Amino acid sequence: MLVNVKDMLQKARKEGYAVGQFNINNLEWTKAILQTAEELKSPVILGVSEGAGKYMCGFKTVVGMVNGMLEEMKITVPVAIHLDHGTYDGCLKCVEAGFSSIMFDGSHYPIEENIAKTTELVKLCAEKGLSLEAEVGAIGGEEDGVVGMGECADPNECKMIADLGVDILAAGIGNIHGKYPANWPGLRFDVLEAVKEKVGDMPLVLHGGTGIPDDMIKKAISLGVAKINVNTECQLSFAAATRKYIEAGKDLEGKGFDPRKLLLPGFEAIKETVKTKMELFGSVGKA
Repeated sequence: MLVNVKDMLQKARKEGYAVGQFNINNLEWTKAILQTAEELKSPVILGVSEGAGKYMCGFKTVVGMVNGMLEEMKITVPVAIHLDHGTYDGCLKCVEAGFSSIMFDGSHYPIEENIAKTTELVKLCAEKGLSLEAEVGAIGGEEDGVVGMGECADPNECKMIADLGVDILAAGIGNIHGKYPANWPGLRFDVLEAVKEKVGDMPLVLHGGTGIPDDMIKKAISLGVAKINVNTECQLSFAAATRKYIEAGKDLEGKGFDPRKLLLPGFEAIKETVKTKMELFGSVGKA
């Protein structure tokens, strides 16, 4: 059974660990993440961008696939399906499709419009029993067409959004999507501390979890981050393992590749990536 993320993140916040959000793009990715979460007894959040949802034949298809897997794989750990960087219309579609959690990315709107749209979604999510993540300060880099320069959030604006009744808050602190450049200056912990002071015990989210040094990850968790998003690292590991298999020429005696065998190395690579991150985030055994 799908759950929203509110309770799992409040528990993580109190106990000093973070829950990983791992974005899914197909059946193999979803199966690898769920299998690893069950083996490690870790709660997990399945992130779905609007682009990935479209690729997988729509949000209802995604929900049906995940619910089927939860039953067939006998998953016992808490699992949420969460819209990642959703538009306002995308949020409405995911509510209708049966998602258990959504993120409204209103960071590119003027703060007044961000507040107005977020207020409407707070009411809707409360009625439906969903959790809502909001964003202040655009996350840098590019992911699924969402582009940001890595602006740091205004702590006062964070409080304005938090006070609307959202469940979790993503505040830009210099983090970016994709691979981090060599000259990246690092996370702005002064901004994170200022945001924490304004929003109190509200669980905070760190987007762009790929490539951030382990010590920065641990410090961010100590300062209130309870959810960390990982996507690029899974993409890279999946692609590398699949490419290696193809280059090895392991086809079926010239008859072509068996897709189940072709995707197996990538499946195993994602499992290892998720395992490493769950151990770093401290969520192992927290289900």
